[in-house]
Amino acid sequence: MSFTETTRARAREIIARYPADRSRSALLPLLHLVQSEEGYVSPAGVEFCAEVLGLNKAQVGAVATFYTMYKRKPTGDYLVSVCTNTMCDVLGGQKVYDTLAEHLGVGHEETTADGKITLEHAECLAACDYGPVMTVNYDFFDNVEPQAAVDVVEELRAGGRPMPTRGARLCTLKEMAVQLAGFADERDGAVADGGPGEPSLRGLRLAEQHGVSVPGFDPKTPIRSKAEADRAAAEAKAKAEAAKPAPAAEPAEPEAATGSTAPDVKAPDDKSPQVRTAETRQPDASTPVPDAPGTKVPVDGPAPAPAPRDARAAEAAGVASNPPAGDGKPAGDAAGAQERNLKEAESGTGADGADPADASGTGVRK
Repeated sequence: MSFTETTRARAREIIARYPADRSRSALLPLLHLVQSEEGYVSPAGVEFCAEVLGLNKAQVGAVATFYTMYKRKPTGDYLVSVCTNTMCDVLGGQKVYDTLAEHLGVGHEETTADGKITLEHAECLAACDYGPVMTVNYDFFDNVEPQAAVDVVEELRAGGRPMPTRGARLCTLKEMAVQLAGFADERDGAVADGGPGEPSLRGLRLAEQHGVSVPGFDPKTPIRSKAEADRAAAEAKAKAEAAKPAPAAEPAEPEAATGSTAPDVKAPDDKSPQVRTAETRQPDASTPVPDAPGTKVPVDGPAPAPAPRDARAAEAAGVASNPPAGDGKPAGDAAGAQERNLKEAESGTGADGADPADASGTGVRK
């Protein structure tokens, strides 16, 4: 698949967020980005991420298969996840999942024929105090019951977007993947809908009751869009640069001669940790060696001659000091005791005259 120019531009923006020698840290948001275009991480998506980051496909695939949020096969517009872990299961989560599976005619990680709903059971959705819980593209529906869950998926299939119990208004899985890649949701009022759950408000109410607050915090401060925040940051930076006094020119001081013949090298902090670690573990001829205090500068000269050694004499000495193993008995083994034991075994009696096959000590052979 050929990805759109919008996706490629966003990929370059994501990579630019990280230092040049740490660009592979952009892999996680890049996987969300390709999922936002295809609805899952396809082999073409893996190849795209490997290409823009200079990795091989095995490295990208290892990450894409580790995290469950990256889907490896086509997924519906709405990913419906039902928690069936211990707490939600006790409160009825498994019944919710079973009802949806029967109603939709699909099982775990399967998609309805119309491509609208993909169903999955989740091990934990981190909302035990709201259980049983169900999420649609990671937005919560709390204290859900089987019939309420059916009503939600039917509204989704009809083209509606039911309001989650908590959080912003619903969006498709592709729209959610754009946000997970680090881009703001530009839909009008996307972050203004929804509300918090009652348990989430408990801490705020306790803080209000006891007069606990953050100095200088105005709860009515509006949440700015990304474009507004970027514009405000640019204006603040321009003002700071304009107010900064011009630096006075200082005469350059000549560098002190050290008398060292070692080549000039960059300070270790100028290198990435990966390069520095590699050079430490496996230095080679191209690895620069800093002229540290106490380090002796090597002086070219003839190689020392090896000490004379008679190969035959060395071999003979080695053979003499390592005699071959023999068939003799181990040291301390008494020959008399071995012969006595052998005779007793041949006569069929033990040392006390009892039959050795009598394990019970009763004198009866079993």
